[in-house]
Amino acid sequence: MTAAAPRIRPLGGRARRRAENADPETRTNISDADRSRPVVRATLAIGQVVVFVLLLIAGLGPLVWLALAAVSPTQDLIQGPFSFFSSGTVQWENLGIAWERGRIGHYLLNTAILALGSMVATLFISTTAAFVITVLKPRWGGLFSGAILATLFIPGIVSLVPLYLTVRDLPVVGISLVNTWWAVWLPAAATAFNVLIIARFLEGIPAELYEAARIDGAGALRILWSIVLPLARPILGVVGLLTVVASWKDYLWPLLVLPNPENQPVSVALPRLAEQTELSVQMAALFLSLIVPVVLFLIFQRQFLRGASMSGGIKG
Repeated sequence: MTAAAPRIRPLGGRARRRAENADPETRTNISDADRSRPVVRATLAIGQVVVFVLLLIAGLGPLVWLALAAVSPTQDLIQGPFSFFSSGTVQWENLGIAWERGRIGHYLLNTAILALGSMVATLFISTTAAFVITVLKPRWGGLFSGAILATLFIPGIVSLVPLYLTVRDLPVVGISLVNTWWAVWLPAAATAFNVLIIARFLEGIPAELYEAARIDGAGALRILWSIVLPLARPILGVVGLLTVVASWKDYLWPLLVLPNPENQPVSVALPRLAEQTELSVQMAALFLSLIVPVVLFLIFQRQFLRGASMSGGIKG
């Protein structure tokens, strides 16, 4: 005696039409028939709310805590880090003290100079290197491209000492770049990853454009200025933003090559400020230094997300 096969309940007219017209890319593991059941709908709604709340706490929680700690008295932070304003006092003057006594504005200006200089140097070096590899294609282009690829497998910490010795005593010229902006700008410009991501974008430009320009008598510089740079503007914007972010949060290299506090960025100055001021002013200085990159991300979030997706594709 065999067991009877389970009876499959046919879909209703509306559910069947939605299943027939569903886009294959939008199909999920839950069918429309199951999704229409009240229990399933309630479970999905509760799950979405829980995930949303957890993401909200993980994303905004540290920022909100830092904003409240920036205007809290030191005693309140010591007695209860999460019991804000337990004494009933709000110290708005912490922000002014951190800005004036901690010279946060000066260090933010240094950070902006370092980030913008690194961006300009990176775009110049990476664009010209990618142009040589993908457009000019010299005989030694393969060797040049292979050498750039090889540097991707060298850990940054391994090249730290040789790079510092090079910056301290520049070969041929024999000068030291320590305590100058160039000590940060030049090493940051020679990044193999940026060269590869720009070269990959330039490979997508039709070669007929270059051939037509050469037939019209355009030289290499003319092709670079009139064809490559206008068409590569999207990828150049992405690389520029990624460079600014990397330079803004860099700590170790500026600490080594910029020992003079007058030239240091905010990432290097904040630990020194923690030894000289009370806890509430430290929190205010951290909040002021954090609010600038957060605003930049909100303004350029589409470019950041596009750059993250492109860099993920390259690394994969």
